[in-house]
Amino acid sequence: MSLKRFISSLLLATLAAHAAFAQTFPGKPIRIVVPFGAGGVADLTARTVAQKLSESLGAPVVIDNKPGAGGVVAGDTVAKAEPDGYTLLLISNGTAVSSNLFKSLPFDTVRDFAPVSTLGYFDIAVIVPADSKFKTLAELLAFARTNPGKLNLGSINIGSTQNLAAELFKTSSGTDVQIVPFNGTPAVITALRGGQIDVAVEILGPMLPQIKAKAVRALAVTGEKRAAVLPDVPTAKESGLPTFVVSSWNALAAPAKTPKNVIDRLNKDVVAALNAPDVKKKLLDLNVEARASSPEQASELLASEIKRWGEVITRAKIPKQ
Repeated sequence: MSLKRFISSLLLATLAAHAAFAQTFPGKPIRIVVPFGAGGVADLTARTVAQKLSESLGAPVVIDNKPGAGGVVAGDTVAKAEPDGYTLLLISNGTAVSSNLFKSLPFDTVRDFAPVSTLGYFDIAVIVPADSKFKTLAELLAFARTNPGKLNLGSINIGSTQNLAAELFKTSSGTDVQIVPFNGTPAVITALRGGQIDVAVEILGPMLPQIKAKAVRALAVTGEKRAAVLPDVPTAKESGLPTFVVSSWNALAAPAKTPKNVIDRLNKDVVAALNAPDVKKKLLDLNVEARASSPEQASELLASEIKRWGEVITRAKIPKQ
């Protein structure tokens, strides 16, 4: 047999094997590795989608929580997994942040993963105490611009999405505000209600009970449009900060080199799951807007977010860990 015929035969055999694999996929449980603890927005989003995927794929889809280390442990687990579609990673804007925040990672965030689809987006909000003198974001900005260094802005720990959103607020508004980091959302709430900080940048979901109880107030949300749960609260764009647009998001990714037909099958079922009315409602109850994408769109989102947050980290002079 000539070399040319041998290569052609090998190629045909490989394609036939991939086709046969796709027809039998999935033949065993699928694992979604989540780089956060149980009970958070990302975990509950993954569980909601996993339940619907189990029904359509005809195989169990289980959640494996591996929190900590900025998502590095979870990412490394999936990057080194067999590229067969049975081990997936929940990625987020936190994944993009981590790629810029660490001096070195055991994987390449772009090259070692094959995004499948986005899952959903959720809002970040600018929050003040209930008795704050600032009734609008414009009033807060006016004070910050005429009183450099006197406004205290709280967020959770340095390098988190909320903390970098606070840094983005600072540069977008051209103000000299003091960013005060806390070790978690409960500490931010306590500081807000106790008057230790003037304003906070935080994910909206965990703050909603406080807002509904009138313990704190939302001045603005930072997405492209108003939050469905707070239709009377304007966006930052509407309030005079056109470049302060940021939302948290979640997506699914497989290890790089996962066959395209498997990625396409997973994408098809994820899109169907996110279009299901019951899934949309469950996610909306978590203040998550269900939104699927193509694998290519998810890849573009990840790359653009890595670039964007890298620039924020550089401008804020946050040291690499």
